[in-house]
Amino acid sequence: MNIGLMGGTFDPVHNGHIAVAEKASARLELDEVIFMPAAQTPLKEENCITAVEHRVEMVRLAIAGHPNFRLSTIEMNRTGPSYTIDTVSELRDLIGEDSEIFFLMGCDSLANFHLWKEPERLIQACRLVAVPRPGCAVPDLDVLEAEVPGLSKNVIILDEPNVDISATAIRQRIAQGLSISRLVPEPVEEYIRKHRLYL
Repeated sequence: MNIGLMGGTFDPVHNGHIAVAEKASARLELDEVIFMPAAQTPLKEENCITAVEHRVEMVRLAIAGHPNFRLSTIEMNRTGPSYTIDTVSELRDLIGEDSEIFFLMGCDSLANFHLWKEPERLIQACRLVAVPRPGCAVPDLDVLEAEVPGLSKNVIILDEPNVDISATAIRQRIAQGLSISRLVPEPVEEYIRKHRLYL
């Protein structure tokens, strides 16, 4: 099986996340894409993130109409920051060695990949798939290769979708009383409104 992994805070999950998963799924012939909301990420303070129960439920609602998308709570069940290498290693033990894992990330994350925990080990455990982000140039693979030897052989750079949607901007729009329709799936918009999130 070919399995795509999409991690992040999903605060909130939005149409850009769904578009990336759909495009990667078609382009890489993925059998499934697993969305993994993080309880706490190493780069964000825990008190700045919406409660994980809300974020998990929003992901559940967002992917409900996609038969090859599924939700994993593997990271929310772990104490402390969520490191990708720990998640991929745990998932590898569950699915076995025969499946290929593709970790989906933005080009901006790829540029900082050398700062991640155990990047050399991570590129042995999965392939990286970088998707474009508006205003973010594709990192120089020669530079990345010098920082993490072997990376250039284990990264796929997609040229689309180039979706200009960010969770930060969505939270700001909600706080300002502006519409977020067409930025998030409709059930997610309804959930946000019902639970008065981001106000």
